[in-house]
Amino acid sequence: MPLAGIFSGLEISASGMRAQRIRQNAISSNLANAETSRTDDGGPYRRQFVVFTAQSDQRDVRLLNKEPALQGAQTDSGHFPIPPANFPRDERFFGNGVAVAEIREDSRPPRMMYDPAHPDADEQGYVAMPNINIIEEMTDMIAATRAYEANVTAFNATKSMATQALQL
Repeated sequence: MPLAGIFSGLEISASGMRAQRIRQNAISSNLANAETSRTDDGGPYRRQFVVFTAQSDQRDVRLLNKEPALQGAQTDSGHFPIPPANFPRDERFFGNGVAVAEIREDSRPPRMMYDPAHPDADEQGYVAMPNINIIEEMTDMIAATRAYEANVTAFNATKSMATQALQL
């Protein structure tokens, strides 16, 4: 295995940790602003969410080879075929990790709460509040934390394998 191959696993895990950290920050911001009815832009705080993308946009091997399909075993007509033994194991055929494409604002309308004494209340006494569901945010936070931990585990396993290979 070339030296670059040893580090690609570390790079993929590191990109996953970086992406999940950004996701956790967005969720934390949502939780911190769950009751913010006025922002600098005007109106209530808008929930933010992270959109992930593959770092390599060349994931379809058929497009790279300009072939109609790979010649290999296929488990089902809808599945990607298993590459044959003589398939070139070139890094550009495989993903290089995950990246954050963008952080979007949720398009759902704000939650209207009746509070005529609130300084941001309209003529009818309703205040536009962020449409943030605390339970949904906490569930997303748990999922992001678990994904981060899985990437840490993969990183440490790859590092351990590389260390053991060097000791041979």
